[in-house]
Amino acid sequence: MPSKVLIANRGEIAVRVIRTCRELGVATVAVYSDLDRDAMHVRLAGEAYALGGQTAPESYLDAAKVLAAARRSGADAVHPGYGFLSENAEFARAVTAAGLVWIGPPPEAIEVMGDKISSRVAAQRAGVAGVPGTTEVLVSADEVVAFGGQHGWPVAIKAAYGGGGRGMRVVPSAAEAPAALESAQREAEKAFGRSECYLERYLAWPRHVEVQVFADRHGNCIHFGTRDCSAQRRHQKLIEEAPAPSIPAETLEAMGDAAVKVATACGYTNAGTVEFIYQDGEFFFLEMNTRLQVEHPVTEQVVGRDLVALQLAVADGEPLPLSQGDVRLTGHAFEVRLNAEDPAGGRFLPSPGRITRFYRPDGYGVRTDAGYDEGDTVSQYYDNMIAKLVTWGPDREAARRRMLRALEELVIEGVATTAPADVAILSHPDFVAVEHSTNWVETRLDLSGVAAAAPVGAPGAASVRRDVDVEVGGRRYSVRLWVPEGDAVVPVAGDAAPRARSRPAGGHTSGAAGSGAVTVPMQGTIVKLLVATGDAVDVGQAVVVLEAMKMENNITAETSGTVLEVRVAPGDAVGAGDVVVVIG
Repeated sequence: MPSKVLIANRGEIAVRVIRTCRELGVATVAVYSDLDRDAMHVRLAGEAYALGGQTAPESYLDAAKVLAAARRSGADAVHPGYGFLSENAEFARAVTAAGLVWIGPPPEAIEVMGDKISSRVAAQRAGVAGVPGTTEVLVSADEVVAFGGQHGWPVAIKAAYGGGGRGMRVVPSAAEAPAALESAQREAEKAFGRSECYLERYLAWPRHVEVQVFADRHGNCIHFGTRDCSAQRRHQKLIEEAPAPSIPAETLEAMGDAAVKVATACGYTNAGTVEFIYQDGEFFFLEMNTRLQVEHPVTEQVVGRDLVALQLAVADGEPLPLSQGDVRLTGHAFEVRLNAEDPAGGRFLPSPGRITRFYRPDGYGVRTDAGYDEGDTVSQYYDNMIAKLVTWGPDREAARRRMLRALEELVIEGVATTAPADVAILSHPDFVAVEHSTNWVETRLDLSGVAAAAPVGAPGAASVRRDVDVEVGGRRYSVRLWVPEGDAVVPVAGDAAPRARSRPAGGHTSGAAGSGAVTVPMQGTIVKLLVATGDAVDVGQAVVVLEAMKMENNITAETSGTVLEVRVAPGDAVGAGDVVVVIG
């Protein structure tokens, strides 16, 4: 077992890994950006080292900085979590070249399966059929048009080096191919550091079913059953459950066998997830994620195993402690992702900000994996998941009802969350009857009246606790202070003293519905202008593209007319209510 593990990540997965390490007596090292100086994973780790920078490319995606922190800390192993560098083969090689244990699969397996294109080829060689698609990197929108003409519309553009719906665009027609490809490439580059994309046939009403696999260095490979992740919006999961319901037992067994074949064929070790699309009794290989998944807790609940502890043991060379015949699934589990987003009638608008209150549900069969606590700030620069709420029950209905009870008890104030949409999904007859699909939330579910409550500010106080950090040789130390509460003054990373919060020069006025002032609904960064002064625009036409929390959002006009003024430029940071375009 490693003696000291550096967790090359942030948020709830870093907290998750830290907690298991502490239970096993393994020392932990956190890394952090300027914006995460006092983040929950930093507070819980035994040591913490500064990476510098604010955005992911400036911090958590900078492999050299992460490795330098590992050397300074004396860590003997690195756990990558998920996202960021977790599926980066060169980073895995660099870790092992530095004499550290890589808590993940071999770099060669990451290269084969981390690249979604080569993973399709590898699955075919293993005798597992994939969704019809391409095996070459997209070069131009003309290829999208040709593929759509051959297979029918819509088609799906997907990031070759990503997952979680980032860099995926559904293209309904040839006319929309160029913009969709550009947007997918741009989002993939920002999320994964690679812009390559490929094409797949887009199935009309599929379910997303995945299999958790585990392999050791001694030739043993098993699976821990299935998960259903079909409740999605923007091709990103909202609710997951294990095992996958309403699928014949023989089909589930065949999926498990296929997943083991795919993992074995690429010489896999450690934890991985093989994803399938299921429709009309058939299943197709989709991709393999060469890391631990966000939704791994539902598998843990039904198999009774700590998968992070198993990762540490396998990475240390130990054989798997059980065979396929020893795996028993007990009961049913649900996981709800609590994202900082306002459902907003189905628009799911990012809602960065400070969490002023966080009450976690409790009781039998309830688990909360959080990356934030009261007083923490959810930044626009990172993924917006605050926590994962997990419930277990003896059967699906019991677990579902327990989740609804837990959501009733949940309190998060200061930012909007997806909790109201989660309740709507879990309560709907289609979901209860397992008649939903990956398209169901966006095409069938009526969320017109579903929105988060208005954020509630923190109660007034004479003073508030501040944990101020100092850095010596790159290592973080904390000093606790009590300072006067002030709403107008906030600490800014890198400043010697707090300064007033400023807004960009775009203005502060929010345009009323139907006005000529186009405003942004959330904090973010302008990534593209779609109009220029003098252009004619129609109601509903996109005028700028705003990135917030690793998602791109089209900001649209609420009135027709001529563009009189464009107040922003690509790269500008904007806040909720800022005017970006004026139409007259």
